[in-house]
Amino acid sequence: MLKTASVAAFVLMVAGIVGLFYARALSARHPVTIAVQVAAVLLMVAARITFGRRSFHAAANPTAGGIVSTGPYAYLRHPIYAAAIYFVWAGALDHVSWMNAGWAALLTVGAFMRMLLEERMLVDRYPEYREYMTRTRRIVPFIY
Repeated sequence: MLKTASVAAFVLMVAGIVGLFYARALSARHPVTIAVQVAAVLLMVAARITFGRRSFHAAANPTAGGIVSTGPYAYLRHPIYAAAIYFVWAGALDHVSWMNAGWAALLTVGAFMRMLLEERMLVDRYPEYREYMTRTRRIVPFIY
């Protein structure tokens, strides 16, 4: 059940990105929003490098190897999802419309669903994840 919900959340995320792409609102045009997108890409790359050679799954699937709590993961529990959210909102806000906000919201809802599902699975697999959750934020360092 959790994996099925996770795949559905992934589909929402992809739909949000595809919607913004076809609306030509995925890429930012202004210096501030471009800077946010560059920072988001750098965060995603740093998170992937820190996470290591673990594979990506369309369904949330806690991988072997324990909890990663270094690099961006020392500050954020979900830096890759955070980067995706930052990136799409920068593009959507740079191309303001209700439709673009809807596409960005779709990705955000999917990302939050995935985060919550993954956290449930991680606590089941790694009970020490609960303690990690108390000292790190989900997507905004020191805030949320």
